[in-house]
Amino acid sequence: MRSLRLASAGLVVFGLSMFVACGAPEPQPKCADAAPRKAPEPPAASTPLPAVLGMPKDDEGMWLLNAFPGERVEARYGFRPDAAWLDHVRLSAAKLGNGCSASFVSSTGLVMTNHHCALRCIEDLSTKGKDLVEGGFFAKTDADERRCPSLEVSQLVSIVDVTQRVVAATQGKEGAAFADARKTTLSGIEKECVTGDDTRCDVVTLFHGGQYHLYKYRRYSDVRLVFAPEKGIAFFGGDPDNFNFPRYNLDTTFLRVYDKDKPARTEHFFGWSKDAPKAGDVTFVVGNPGRTSRLKTIAQLSVERDVRLPDLLSRYSEMRGVFTAYGLAGGERERTSKQLVFGLENAIKAMRGRLAALADPAFFGAKVAAEEELRAHIDRDPALVGARGAFEAIEKAQRVQRELYMTYAILERGMGGTSKLFDYARTLARAAEELPKPNGERLRELTDGRLAQVKSDLFSSAPIYPDLEAAKLAHGLLKLREMLGADHPVVKRLLGKEEPRELAARLVKTTKLADVKTRKALFDGGKAAVDGAKDPLLELVRLAEPEARAVRKRVEEEVEAVEEKENMRIAKARFAVYGAGTYPDATGTMRLSFGSVKGLTDGGAEVPPFTYIGGTFDRATGKSPFDLPKSWLDAQSKLDGKVVFDLVTSNDIIGGNSGSPLLGKDGKVVGLIFDGNLHSLGGEFGYDGTKNRAVSVAAVAIVEAFTKVYGAERIVAELGR
Repeated sequence: MRSLRLASAGLVVFGLSMFVACGAPEPQPKCADAAPRKAPEPPAASTPLPAVLGMPKDDEGMWLLNAFPGERVEARYGFRPDAAWLDHVRLSAAKLGNGCSASFVSSTGLVMTNHHCALRCIEDLSTKGKDLVEGGFFAKTDADERRCPSLEVSQLVSIVDVTQRVVAATQGKEGAAFADARKTTLSGIEKECVTGDDTRCDVVTLFHGGQYHLYKYRRYSDVRLVFAPEKGIAFFGGDPDNFNFPRYNLDTTFLRVYDKDKPARTEHFFGWSKDAPKAGDVTFVVGNPGRTSRLKTIAQLSVERDVRLPDLLSRYSEMRGVFTAYGLAGGERERTSKQLVFGLENAIKAMRGRLAALADPAFFGAKVAAEEELRAHIDRDPALVGARGAFEAIEKAQRVQRELYMTYAILERGMGGTSKLFDYARTLARAAEELPKPNGERLRELTDGRLAQVKSDLFSSAPIYPDLEAAKLAHGLLKLREMLGADHPVVKRLLGKEEPRELAARLVKTTKLADVKTRKALFDGGKAAVDGAKDPLLELVRLAEPEARAVRKRVEEEVEAVEEKENMRIAKARFAVYGAGTYPDATGTMRLSFGSVKGLTDGGAEVPPFTYIGGTFDRATGKSPFDLPKSWLDAQSKLDGKVVFDLVTSNDIIGGNSGSPLLGKDGKVVGLIFDGNLHSLGGEFGYDGTKNRAVSVAAVAIVEAFTKVYGAERIVAELGR
C-alpha cells in the first residue's frame, strides 16, 4: 500500500520508528499516562468491531507460511493449501530492498511489483531530458533493460525457529544485561547463517518476543528495469482516488534480476491466469506487510494515539509544505522533488486513517476490553503467574519513552532530514567506530549479517541533486533547533553562529561524499581513513554522536529491552489462554493472507468488486489527476472495454503488501495488490471483514495493456500467455 512505501519515493522520514514519547512542541496533544486499568462501558452492539485478541475471525490474519491455518481456509472456502503449495508460494514470492513486495513470474528472473514500489529506480534512471516517471519505459530487448542504482530483490529460501536459543541466552537477565545478551545472540545467529554477499539472514521477532525465527534470503543486487507505464495511468485519479474504490490504475512495473550479468534462472515462479477471477472466488496474498500493532498493550497504543500519530501527521504536513514550495520553482526542482511530495501526501492520508481508528471510542474500547479479558485470565490462573506484572512493566517503559522522545526522534531519526548525503556520512562514521568491535557488540545495523546490504546502499550510483540535498538537510537542522531549543549543547555545537539553511548549503557544496569512489575508499580505509578525511558532513555527524548514542542506549535498555522481555511473558500467557492458532503482528517479513473477491458497502451504497477498462475513459476529464497518457487515448479503440481493470478482495493486508501477487487457488496470478481502501488504514490495529478491502490490478488488464497499448508482446510471451 502506498502509505508505507515512502522509501520508494526517496523518502526516509524521521519519526518512523516504533519508539514514541512525549515532548513534541505545541500544538501536539499533552502527554498523559497510559489509560488506567478500568473496564470501559461496553460499546454499542450495533457497531461492527474487529477481532483484537483471541481467535481470528472471518478472513482476518497475516499468517506465517510455516504456521498457515489450512483447516480454516478449507472450512471457509473448500480448499486447503498443502506443504508443496506453500513452499512454492514462498520461493516464488520476493521482497524489494525498500520494503515493498514482489514476485517472480518467469523462469528467467522476471519480477512483478508496483510502479510506486519501483518509483525510486524509475526516477534514478530519469534525466533532465527524459523523465521516465512521466513518460514510461519499455525495454524491447534484454540489452535495453537498465540497471536500477539502488534496488535489490530478495527470495526467502528458509525459515528456522531459533526461539529456544534466544530464550536461553536471555534467561534471568534484565535491562542492559538482557539487551546485550539478546543483541549478541541475534547477531551471532545471523553471522553463522550468512554464506556470502548473495545471502542475508535476519532473526525475526514474532509475537513481540514470544518467538524468534531465522529467515535466510537469496539476494539479487543486479536488478534491471524492464517495463514501467506512465505515471498518469499508474496513479490515475491521484490523491482524490487514493485509498478508495472504484479505481482505474495500472500500478505495475516489471523488473528482472541478473546473476553474473545474465538473466537469473528462477526455478520457482508464479504462473499467469488467463481469466479474471469471479465474485466469491478464494484469493491469496503473499507479501511483506510492514507493521501492525494488533497485539500491543493499551499502554503502547495510548502513546500511538496520543503522541506518535499526531506528531507524524504534523511533521509530514510541514514537510509537504516545504517541498511543495521547493518544487514550485519549476524545472529540475520540480522534477527531482515531486516524488518526495507524492510520498508525503500518501503518508499524511495514511496517518489520518490510523489516527481515526484509534480515536474511535468503540474500536479502542474493544481493544481495552480484550486486554482486560486476557489480564483477568492471568490474574486467576496460577499457571500464568509468570505473566503477572508484565503489563505494568510495559506501562513504566512508556513513561520513559515519553521522557526521551524529543532527543531520540531528532538525534537518531531526523537530524539530517531526508538527506542522502547525511545518511552516507552517518553510515561511514558509525561503520568506522563499530566494525573493529566484536560482531555481537556492534550496532545491529552494522553486524556481519547485514553488511552486504549496508555496502549496497552506501555504494549506490543513484544521482545526487545538490539543491534538493541542501533543502532536505536544512529542514532537518531547522527541526533540530526547534525541537531541542537554541541553547541545547548539541544545537550550539552543530550550528555555531550559522543559520541552518546557510550551514546546509555550505556542507552540501563542500562535502566529497556525493562521489561513490570517495565513499568506497573511506569505508574500505576504516577508522583511520574516516577520521583523517576532515569532510564537513562527517564532522557534523561526529559532533552529535555522544548524545545520539547515549539516548539510543537508554531507549534500547530501558524501553525496547523491557518491552521485549515482558511481551515474551504476555505471549506465553496468550498462547496458554487462546491456543497457538493465531498470527503475530506484521514485521515486514513474509506473510500469507486468504480472502475472496468481494465488494463492499460504502456510505450506504453497494460497491461491486470490479471496475472495467472502458470505465477509465468515462472517468477521464483531460485534467490532472484524471488525465490519461497519450498512449492510452491513442489505443482506446483497440482496447476491450469489458476487460476487468481493478478489483477488491477481503484479504487482510497493510503497508508493505504493495507489489504482492493476488493468487487463485491454483497458485496463478490473478492480480497485483497496489492499495487498500480507507477503512483498511485502521488495519494496523485490527481487521474488520465488513469494511477492509485490498485493491488490485487484474492480471487480464495487464496483458490487455501490454498487447494493445505498449506493444510489449515479449513480456506477454514470457508470462506464458
